Amino acid sequence: MNIYVGNLSYDASEDDIRKAFEEYGAVESVKIVFDRFTHRSKGFGFVEMSNDDEAKVAIEALNDKDHLGRKLRVNEARPRPEGGRGPRGDY
Repeated sequence: MNIYVGNLSYDASEDDIRKAFEEYGAVESVKIVFDRFTHRSKGFGFVEMSNDDEAKVAIEALNDKDHLGRKLRVNEARPRPEGGRGPRGDY
């Protein structure tokens, strides 16, 4: 299951996020999204977990949990719109 993780601290690393999610099961990948021009975190990312039951437990446990001074927003990621771009086509 692909999981959206929002409201990340700008200081959070992929290892920080991996450790938080590994408490609930096996993590396949972690990706924090960075601005391509400033190279600064956009404050959100994605975690991929292969076991859906473990992923659901992680979502329930980590949503609204404080992580590095910010309350995480965690839910199942929605697929990208057709064509993979936003309304302005800028990503």
